[in-house]
Amino acid sequence: MSSRWHRAIAELSAQRDAARAAAQRVQDVPSGQRTTAVAISYTAETDYLRSASTLLRAHLTDRRPPRRLPVARVWPCLRDVWKDRALDRLGGVWQAVPRDAALARMRSAPSDPLLTAVIDQAEALQASLRGDRRVDRLYESYIPDRTGSTAGLLGAGRTAPTLPGFPDPGHPLNRVFPRGGATGTRIQPGREAEFNQLSTDRFAVHARALAFGDAVLALLAEHRAEGTSPDPGRLRGAGRWVGREQQLVADRPKWPAKLNGYQGATLAGLGWLVLACTGLPLTFGQRADLLSHYTLLFLAAGLIACTGTALIHRHGPRLITAPGPRALFPGIIAAVVAITVWQGQGPVADYYFAGPYDRYDRQYANGCLAASPYRHDAVRAMVDDGVLTVTPVAGGATLRLGPAEDGGTHPLRPLDRATRAVLDEYGC
Repeated sequence: MSSRWHRAIAELSAQRDAARAAAQRVQDVPSGQRTTAVAISYTAETDYLRSASTLLRAHLTDRRPPRRLPVARVWPCLRDVWKDRALDRLGGVWQAVPRDAALARMRSAPSDPLLTAVIDQAEALQASLRGDRRVDRLYESYIPDRTGSTAGLLGAGRTAPTLPGFPDPGHPLNRVFPRGGATGTRIQPGREAEFNQLSTDRFAVHARALAFGDAVLALLAEHRAEGTSPDPGRLRGAGRWVGREQQLVADRPKWPAKLNGYQGATLAGLGWLVLACTGLPLTFGQRADLLSHYTLLFLAAGLIACTGTALIHRHGPRLITAPGPRALFPGIIAAVVAITVWQGQGPVADYYFAGPYDRYDRQYANGCLAASPYRHDAVRAMVDDGVLTVTPVAGGATLRLGPAEDGGTHPLRPLDRATRAVLDEYGC
């Protein structure tokens, strides 16, 4: 057995143990962390199923296994989003079910009892996939009888007329847009047994995923590990978080159903702060003469707005949990910071991206040349082709300074010897 196969089978064995531990953890975890444990369980069993399919394909095609088994990534900065997505998609288990091409590859391989067991489990998984895809098509919109009596999902009445071009009463459009005064949804009459079978297959997908992985592991241990299963190897993916639900997704306060006045004021202050920060790229871009790149400026402003909104959505409930007027304190701080940012961004931008005239006053006219014929009120200044020309009214050498540009950050420097001599004379 090659070392790569040994490592791959050991990692698959570790994923098996993690998937089973995650399923058991759902039963043992405290109620406040159960949804996180369910997300981990779904993702861990999907990792096990996807890795088993990958190694089985490598075995049947007589190729080397991949260096890393495919596992889902747990997003470090968006774990709440990852959790919701895993719960909505059952961890992605439906996308990991072996399809017809994989099943055909298994059937075309030489006969083997262990492979036959793998094929049986793959067929069971496909039955679960068909159940997930078809069970909702067994519902229909119907018109209840006049008595208004119903019996669960087997309501009494007649089937509602279907939309033109969609004769199947179970088509989603016929359920979304019922006709003929239909007010209820039921299982199509005469298809109760089929509905029960499809529902059973759909809900059995988790047990079947684990059984498929176990069958593949037994096959690989027999043919690639000389009949002995290696000890569990390195574990990656969602299985690493089994028993660490609080570290993965910490409990956070939820948004209240209705905000009181103090909480609303705090939320307004936070929103004002985000709005003030959103104007930073536009203000600095205008002062730096970068409005020609307005697309990038608006993208930066949009990024700040989205980031600020996301931060408020995530941490806002924690800031407004204080009782009574104390909930207003974060809003007051946010409002003060917002006023500071709003009022200060213009002067700060003007300071760093000053025009040539303001830069001349700051560097020379208000400093070393304040008592000279080159002071602010005694000269004529003109900018031409990036050169600031300063001519004293009382007569004297003309100063030529550069680079003279709007929105520039470079200090003005002398461009000729005569200018350098004047500045040296006044100690500039």
